[in-house]
Amino acid sequence: MLPVVRPMSMPNASENYQAAGELLRALAAPLRIAVVTELAAGPRCVHELVDAIGAPQPLVSQHLRVLKGAGVVRGRRRGREIAYSLADQHVAHIVADAVSHSREPEPINRDAAEPAVTAEPAVAAGEGS
Repeated sequence: MLPVVRPMSMPNASENYQAAGELLRALAAPLRIAVVTELAAGPRCVHELVDAIGAPQPLVSQHLRVLKGAGVVRGRRRGREIAYSLADQHVAHIVADAVSHSREPEPINRDAAEPAVTAEPAVAAGEGS
């Protein structure tokens, strides 16, 4: 039997999960979510992000470095400033979906919203009586 050879460009499922985990870790801060949300509307310089988000400039810059290191954002020089933009619009959709999901009301009775799982098989009507 011949071994299965995977093309180099096709990562296996474990590598895909690893990459997805790294992406989600990069997004796992409220300020980074705010930055991605702002950048979804188009490129922004640091001072524009500071004004829009209301966080101190050093903090915004620190989070931009994390996002850039993870490949979520990229920077392009614009005169004396750097305009940051999303490297991929998929990230904007992931963040928008997460924010939208967080706003959904929770079911009143969580137990009632999910079907009960029992260890014993259900008894058919008329059996055992």
